[in-house]
Amino acid sequence: MPNSKIPSKVLAELNRQLNQELNAAQEYLALSLWCDDRHLAGFTSFFAKQSGEERMHGGKMIKHLLDRNTPPELTAIPAPKQDFKSLLDVALRAQAMEQGNTKGIHAVYEAALAAKDLPAQVLMHWFINEQVEEEAWAQEMVDRVQAATCAGSLSDLDRHIERFLGDDKKDE
Repeated sequence: MPNSKIPSKVLAELNRQLNQELNAAQEYLALSLWCDDRHLAGFTSFFAKQSGEERMHGGKMIKHLLDRNTPPELTAIPAPKQDFKSLLDVALRAQAMEQGNTKGIHAVYEAALAAKDLPAQVLMHWFINEQVEEEAWAQEMVDRVQAATCAGSLSDLDRHIERFLGDDKKDE
């Protein structure tokens, strides 16, 4: 039985964002597969890791709901876009997804703030900080792909993309 302590608007936003995170995981998997098909091993690995990170984000929301005695509501995940013209289109898709996630997370936070739901606000603080990093690497990726104007520079970028955008950079 749902816990009445989570205000209905906050619960609706948490469930919506949970499903948006799971959808992003599926979309990142599709980006990884597109790159794999084109032998872009670095981007393949990077996007596969992003897929796992989005599943982890969904898991954080699931745990929050379960810890508050409220079962999460999973929805159908639409098929992700799988046909792209270029790596730049792929990078722009990743950037758009992160921008959408930021908007969604802000909507959860705003609902939690309005409802004075302190536990949800604290959870969303982590996500808000995470999205600053996510949008930063997405912009850097778009910039780097746009600057890779020949096969050699694209190959070099593919070899080093995880170093440029990976977890080790987040600690700097």
